[in-house]
Amino acid sequence: MKDTIRQLIQHALTRLTDEGVLPAGLTPAIQVENTKDKAHGDFASNIALMLAKPAGLKPRDLAQKLIEALPQDEQVSKVEIAGPGFLNFFQNSQALAERLEAALADDRLGVRKAGAAERVVVDLSSPNLAKEMHVGHLRSTIIGDAVARVLEFLGDEVIRQNHVGDWGTQFGMLLAYLEEQPAAAESELSDLEQFYRAAKKRFDESPEFADRARQLVVRLQAGDPDCLRLWHRFNDISLSHCQKVYDRLNVRLTPADVKGESAYNDELPGIVSALRDQGLLSESEGAQCVFLDEFRNAEGNPLPVIVQKAGGGYLYATTDLAAMRHRSEALHADRALYFVDQRQALHFQMAFEVARRAGFVHLGMRLEHMGFGTMNGPDGRPFKTRDGGTVKLIDLLDEAEQRAYALVRSKNPELDETELRQIARAVGIGAVKYADLSKHRTSDYSFNFEQMLSFEGNTAPYLLYAYTRVASVFRKLGRGMDDVEGHIQLEAEQEQALAARLAQFGEVLNAVGEKGVPHLLCGYLYDLAGLFSSFYEHCPILAAEQQAQKNSRLRLAALTGRTLKQGLELLGLETLERM
Repeated sequence: MKDTIRQLIQHALTRLTDEGVLPAGLTPAIQVENTKDKAHGDFASNIALMLAKPAGLKPRDLAQKLIEALPQDEQVSKVEIAGPGFLNFFQNSQALAERLEAALADDRLGVRKAGAAERVVVDLSSPNLAKEMHVGHLRSTIIGDAVARVLEFLGDEVIRQNHVGDWGTQFGMLLAYLEEQPAAAESELSDLEQFYRAAKKRFDESPEFADRARQLVVRLQAGDPDCLRLWHRFNDISLSHCQKVYDRLNVRLTPADVKGESAYNDELPGIVSALRDQGLLSESEGAQCVFLDEFRNAEGNPLPVIVQKAGGGYLYATTDLAAMRHRSEALHADRALYFVDQRQALHFQMAFEVARRAGFVHLGMRLEHMGFGTMNGPDGRPFKTRDGGTVKLIDLLDEAEQRAYALVRSKNPELDETELRQIARAVGIGAVKYADLSKHRTSDYSFNFEQMLSFEGNTAPYLLYAYTRVASVFRKLGRGMDDVEGHIQLEAEQEQALAARLAQFGEVLNAVGEKGVPHLLCGYLYDLAGLFSSFYEHCPILAAEQQAQKNSRLRLAALTGRTLKQGLELLGLETLERM
């Protein structure tokens, strides 16, 4: 509808320009927004306010001329002037009903991408394999997964890349300890954190062990077969720990998506050589650097992007540049989205600029850092255990399920154990994910089990229950949501409000895909659930007076249910038919 209204306004502008009302050469960006109060229409534009000055007219006078120049369109019932000169467009209820009918008949609910389909690399999760995944890995993993799901639903070809930390000096320490403790590998390193701490303790306390660790790093980087065998063994065990977390989280990441730092190791000398050939390298205190004039420190001096240390070692920036080149040349990406902590913003701004100047990425490729804030404890500080240690992600999920189990059992003591566990898993894991996804990506937020497991407010339990409420209508009928005859008729105010929000599903998903902000989808689903609740209360469905009205309301309910289910699945939440 917004596109239709923009086209109507453009037609009116062209006509007024031809008539001499507007000066030639104006190319305004035509903005069309959803109105907050449906009494003032469904959509509004400020175009008359924008163009009043160049037209030499009062905004309301220009608005009137625009209305008179607008072509007729069956999807728009009327257009009114509001306030200082806004144009308010009222959607034709019959045309809206027809759009919803088309969405009901479509597996994709009428959703289409606003632009052309693209190949999109999504860089997400990226844990260091030296330790088990902790709460700090949650946001990259689930926000990246949600955006990847939305892009796929819109029609993009999505390539997930799990850029794990599987290379570097700490692996010498771990390999040395694994060499000392071969039984640890036999027990599948059941506790990576304990293994890491024990290796670090040996490294700090024993000079002989530290020397051995450094030697192993050199041998590993030189391709020593024994070191590589141990290294592969450690990585396989570490990645299996990660995969268990991904499976628990219902995140679409597999071992095939892993392309860690080590994958680019052989390319790093070539990255440095290419930068040198481009005349971009400078030496500073023995290190090889790229200085960018637009990035300066507090003293006004250009900041360096260090690509090779004085001792010959490489850095994160070097590996990131190699990954960018791979994603451009081998994966042919149109976009590359990096879901990495907001605190890395400057690093990515500088690395992206170096990649562009060096020609590592093709001209049309968009490099986008999708930074996010931190997950904090109740005290507003980064989430920690009581003794100040990092919280393992698997432990957090275990507690979420246990709390959800107790909650659901208290509300439904008659449920059998198998169903109770299934519901507890969906509610517990869903609550953790939704509490995160419903916050703006760039915001910090405080983790609170009581709030996220509440059945009131913008929470996973509330939305999961809202879906089961729709499903219960069809369960009573003994039908599925795709088995309702008749046509949608929008008569009551609550029906029209629900219908108008249903029609915005595609617009919301396009915004999530473009901006990488799943909280927009969370807010939409919360609104939709509230509008359905009002509709359900004021518009009897099964007790409707006429069969045509009953069928119409069933079809509205069916589209609401399918939209809620699809939206929750795009967020990576498991839906339930009853709770």
